[in-house]
Amino acid sequence: MKKYFVPVAVLAATIISATAAKKSSDPVLMTVNGKDVPVSEFLYLYQKNNRQQAEPQTLDEYLDMFVKYKLKVADAEAAGLDTTAAFRKEYVGYCDDLAKPYLTDSTVVDRLRHEAYERMKTSRKVSHIMLPAGRTPAERAANMQRLDSIRTAILGGADFGEMAVRYSVDRAAVRNHGEMGWINATGLPFPFVEAAYATPVGQISEPFDDAPYGLHIIRVEDEKANPGQVSARHILKLTRGLSPEEAAVKKHQIDSIYTVLKNGADFADVATRESEDPGSARRGGELGFFGPGQMVPEFEAAAFSLADGEISEPFATAYGYHIVQTTAHQPVAAFEDCVADIDRQISADSRANLPRKASLEKFRAQLGGGINAVELEKINADIAANSGLDSLLLAKIRQNPAVLATVGASQIKASDVAGALTLKAPLTTEVATEVFANTLNTLLDDATATEARANLAQMDPSYRNLINEYRDGILLFEVSNREVWDRSNKDNEGLEAYFNAHKDNYKWDAPRFKGIIISATTDSIADAAKAYLAANPVGVDSLVQKLRDNFGRNIRIERKVFAQGEDPVVDYLGFNGPNPGQQGKWTGFFLYEGKVLDAPEEAADVRALVVNDYQQWLEQQWLARLEKTYPVKINKKELKKLSK
Repeated sequence: MKKYFVPVAVLAATIISATAAKKSSDPVLMTVNGKDVPVSEFLYLYQKNNRQQAEPQTLDEYLDMFVKYKLKVADAEAAGLDTTAAFRKEYVGYCDDLAKPYLTDSTVVDRLRHEAYERMKTSRKVSHIMLPAGRTPAERAANMQRLDSIRTAILGGADFGEMAVRYSVDRAAVRNHGEMGWINATGLPFPFVEAAYATPVGQISEPFDDAPYGLHIIRVEDEKANPGQVSARHILKLTRGLSPEEAAVKKHQIDSIYTVLKNGADFADVATRESEDPGSARRGGELGFFGPGQMVPEFEAAAFSLADGEISEPFATAYGYHIVQTTAHQPVAAFEDCVADIDRQISADSRANLPRKASLEKFRAQLGGGINAVELEKINADIAANSGLDSLLLAKIRQNPAVLATVGASQIKASDVAGALTLKAPLTTEVATEVFANTLNTLLDDATATEARANLAQMDPSYRNLINEYRDGILLFEVSNREVWDRSNKDNEGLEAYFNAHKDNYKWDAPRFKGIIISATTDSIADAAKAYLAANPVGVDSLVQKLRDNFGRNIRIERKVFAQGEDPVVDYLGFNGPNPGQQGKWTGFFLYEGKVLDAPEEAADVRALVVNDYQQWLEQQWLARLEKTYPVKINKKELKKLSK
């Protein structure tokens, strides 16, 4: 989709106006290298810092740290680190992710959660008639019309059950006449639940699309308080597909099992041996917890009617003969305990788009814009005159520059909408106008989201503070890595010079052995390696490669600096201690070169300590340079206000 921006003069006026408003409500606390830092940004980071500290800092303490932080960011900007492709990619990606919660209306989320929970408190008894969804929009429209005619006939006196048997594509309708029994607000697709709970008891819903399952009408038969869930186990003797004589044998078997259970037999043991439900028999008949609508009606009625531990008499379902033992009852959980499950359900169905849709509508109102009804009606008229939408008309609309919608600085043309459409077959007028309008709305939503993200920093201070924090954080890391961390690890000459200038700071409390120890997987390989080095003297730099080439992974080369008692191999070779024996897979050891030192002789001997101290020294030198290079001006009047 193309974007068009307002003239520069208008945009500049808008920015000046916004900047003036910002200054009046959010005064400048300081400028660093000519860049303003508003009070809100400082307070946001100060308060966040103190929430994370065991000992909160005073304002003055934090101010000093904040100024140093901003000086480093200024140095990163001066070095152009904020213009690199890597920085832009990371920063833009973060802004997009961070904007997502701001493009979601929390009030709608809360409403959907409570609506779902209130529905969970009741169960509804329903019947339904289902028709195919159709393979094309035209087939869907025809089937929806047919379903509406069926509904009209029922309202006119036709029997719901007979119509279900005659027309419903639900195979169970022949047996149950469309009756589904009791359902609850979870476990079924949302469009079905929505229709079942929005339709008053005794009435029939309008036709609705439960894609991909089909088209439905629902009659709500009754309502009751949701009994929650029960945990049960059962024993099943299958009768489906059997002759009456064979079914009678199963009935005799289940009656015998019931007698055994009444006489005290263990239910789980009997279920494991006798049940013909292979899934649950392995678990002693255990089915776990289930609620209304998750089992066939006869089974559900039996399980919910029993007290904990009680065993039912044998009863029949379409599958066969059952005996059920209810083991526990569980009422509907508290709202707080259901929120996570409700959120998962909402995110998986059509409700997931509603919070975003509501948020986009608010942003659209702020940004200005909407659908151009006059131009859209012209498109609809062209579709009607063509008796629908075919490839020729679609190609014509793809050349149409008429603006159908605007939002902020973005425009959506007729050509944009047509370009987003793909026709597999011609569409009727009714279907085509619906598809075209839906596509236009989708593009308008996408444009609104893009405009909202672009303007969000101006419209929402909390978002502005977050992205500023992240932006500066990226730059701080990169410039600190360049000036201190990476430099201290790679600048061996600088490390050595720093060590030599501060040798007195690095002392050992006991002598240390320093040397190269070679380990081998066998004594014979150790002897061979020692003989090879005696005949072929090599420098330390090429030692590893030479031994690897000749002995592979049967040799290990280590540079060690240890005091006596810290390493058994060092004790053996460096301090004349006892042979340590096999160390893992290593059995032979010898010393290539080494000596005992009273104090470190080079930076490598105490590298970790030197690196840490060198980093602190580099940091001090860097900050001293920054303070001389980048001017800082603090608004003492505003700072004094914060101190009160």
